[in-house]
Amino acid sequence: MASILVLNGPNLNLLGTRQPEVYGSVTLAMVEDACTAHAQKLGLEVSCLQSNHEGALIDAIHDARGKHQGIILNAGAYTHTSIALMDALISVEIPAVEVHLSNIHAREDFRHTSYISKAAQGQICGFGAQGYLLALDALAARLKEAGTA
Repeated sequence: MASILVLNGPNLNLLGTRQPEVYGSVTLAMVEDACTAHAQKLGLEVSCLQSNHEGALIDAIHDARGKHQGIILNAGAYTHTSIALMDALISVEIPAVEVHLSNIHAREDFRHTSYISKAAQGQICGFGAQGYLLALDALAARLKEAGTA
């Protein structure tokens, strides 16, 4: 069974309490549970990890090689600053989808730049927690096309 790594970056552990007017009231545990349930419907497994530390996220991406067939990454603020995360995604050659709860393109100018998008198959933003499920759908379709699902 194909496996997807669902990776969340800094401050996403505070979902549900952090700026609910921007990020909603859904907690990270709820997002992870929804991903697990949706993945099962798609015939996929998921592994979820959150870290506030850039190096831990990079290590998780490196460790995904040979273990996961896709990555869903919400890098939080690292999206706009981390060339290292971009390089890690490029290095492992695993299809990745960038996800953001809010529409980063409708927010502050600095959020309009994404280093992650340069290494991802695509970007889903502005749909709240539903974005993760859309990313799972996209990766499932891609893996099916490639014959690896």
